Amino acid sequence: MEYEQRLSELRRRVDEVEASVQAAATETHADLQQRMATAQAEAARSLDSAEQRATRAAAEEQDSWDQMRADARAKADGLRAKAERRANEVDASLAAADAEWAEADADAAIDYATWAVENARLAILDAIDARAYAAERAATVA
Repeated sequence: MEYEQRLSELRRRVDEVEASVQAAATETHADLQQRMATAQAEAARSLDSAEQRATRAAAEEQDSWDQMRADARAKADGLRAKAERRANEVDASLAAADAEWAEADADAAIDYATWAVENARLAILDAIDARAYAAERAATVA
């Protein structure tokens, strides 16, 4: 597998997210709505790409991919619904509470992403080890 290439792509995406967050800090609500729509479309494309890779995964791994896809779709749908609901809220205290919930969601998403990166590290190391073991076993048979 080309782990280095996939990790470089992940690093590039994290850099893009960081730049996007920095730029968003000074934008208006309308600008942020457009940025969020773009981010949601990119998240959907990313999820579709992950789904395509998951369908190529082994059958025993399919259940965990199915659950992760379902979780990702539910989270994206929830964020989209909250963004739409936010447009209809006029009470400042409700808006402030919503902002606190959104910040907590962002913190949780970063925590999940951190876990996902560490889980990817473990999975990659396991795959490399499995391939090395298979090569060793093949060498002893030959």
